[in-house]
Amino acid sequence: MVAGGVERLCAPGAPFAVEGGVYVGGPRTLREFVEVTWGYGDRTFLVAEGVRMSYREFFDAACGLARRLVGEYGLRPGDRAVVAMRNLPEWQVAFWATQLAGLVAVPLNAWWTEDEFTYALDDCSPGVLLVDGERVGRVREWAVRNGVPGIVFRGEGACEGFVEYVADDDPLLGPPDVHVLPESDSTIIYTSGTTGRPKGAVATHLAQVGAAMNPRYFAAAAALARGEVPGVGAAPVSLTTFPFFHVAAFTSFYAVMAAGGTLVMMRKWDAARALELMRDEGVTHFAGVPTTALQLLALARSRRDPLACLTLLSTGGAAAPPGIVGGITEGYGERIEPRNGYGLTETCGGVLSNVGAEYRAHPGSVGRPSPVTEVRIERPDGEGVGELLLRGQCLVRGYWGNPDATRAAFTEDGWFRTGDLARVDADGRVSVVDRLTDMVIRGGENVYCVEVEGVLHEHPDVVDAAVFGVPHALLGEEVVAVVRLRGGADVGPEALRAHVGARLAGFKVPARILVRDAELPRNPTGKVLKRELREQVSGG
Repeated sequence: MVAGGVERLCAPGAPFAVEGGVYVGGPRTLREFVEVTWGYGDRTFLVAEGVRMSYREFFDAACGLARRLVGEYGLRPGDRAVVAMRNLPEWQVAFWATQLAGLVAVPLNAWWTEDEFTYALDDCSPGVLLVDGERVGRVREWAVRNGVPGIVFRGEGACEGFVEYVADDDPLLGPPDVHVLPESDSTIIYTSGTTGRPKGAVATHLAQVGAAMNPRYFAAAAALARGEVPGVGAAPVSLTTFPFFHVAAFTSFYAVMAAGGTLVMMRKWDAARALELMRDEGVTHFAGVPTTALQLLALARSRRDPLACLTLLSTGGAAAPPGIVGGITEGYGERIEPRNGYGLTETCGGVLSNVGAEYRAHPGSVGRPSPVTEVRIERPDGEGVGELLLRGQCLVRGYWGNPDATRAAFTEDGWFRTGDLARVDADGRVSVVDRLTDMVIRGGENVYCVEVEGVLHEHPDVVDAAVFGVPHALLGEEVVAVVRLRGGADVGPEALRAHVGARLAGFKVPARILVRDAELPRNPTGKVLKRELREQVSGG
């Protein structure tokens, strides 16, 4: 489905030509995608605190690690390699080394607890662990118990089962000689499931390179809408604040790498530091969840910062408040182009985009699909709002080792059930209006309520628990729990929050826990009436 006026981008022989639902130009594997970046040579690829790395330096280091994974560690195409780090330059080296070696990268959530890491490691059975010094303590016991080797980046030296990373950046040796096919698995990215256990979404190389082409297509379409020639002008300098393990980050760094741009990184989000980096590095593109964008804009307004170099502010990972685009326009006119969109772990990132004048005119929409993405609305009554279904090149092939979950998520003819309620206008513009799944999106992170409820139920004093989301000005939603305790129990909300925090990542811990004496409201089938609880909490 292609918007009017940009059909020529997808015509036969054009840069984004499509045949059989697949981009026919460009790379067919992520190995091919990253090999091209070698040609950017001494251009700056990464800027981090105290580190500047050129494309040549990055590529040589990734090749060196890839050779080591194949040679020293004996890994072969199809073997899994876990990458568990905060946003460090070495994350990019490690991830792309796996692709050059033909391995299946498993980027794990750096905020997970040891128990959460253990579940995913048991599930995917990796052949090597590539972790930073902060994460090694959470995975070391599993690695030693299972005899899996590891490399620690920015640690304090070697430890049991792990060796310290030493860069091999010989520019003459290149990547290992392995054969990677478009249909080969490229990544496993874990997403929480409605059963409360994470599921590993498996994407092929063909799916991931489709995801890499999508932001380039959306940028070209936006340029045409502005009356400009696509691909002309300076390469982007992007302050990307998404955690690298999140698919929204993939959309961002794919776009930067394809254009030979610069990725500016932050160790930890701080709006004041972000403004400094934007001035010092000449940042042209900002990419982050709506929470960070709102904080950035608020601080810039209070300091009368003109954001002089910024030309694009893009949000993703969570629903963008409709007012965000108005704030950009009010403060900076049309000089800064706003952009949002829609994507999931199962779509390898953004597959719909709303940008520029269209976004200003339709701030509640997530835009139009890429040329390799089909959209369908499944309506029980045949009209109006229904579940959003997607099909196309960028969809994952299923869930790792979980055929039941795969069958439940996909129709027999390949449509993925997103769990989101949406409508499609006559001109193809999509608006997401609600969710079917019992999930909270807190600052771009998915929190499945059943997982948090399960942990609360593990507490000996908890008889019943319901977890849900309520609106939050910056985070979009925050997590709230209502619990009923056993008779005579005197455990308080903070102790219950600590109980959850000891077992789950911090973003999953309820911001508020309300204790009530009465039974939780339920319908005749026994399902908790969360809407009623939500109204009570919001009203209070």
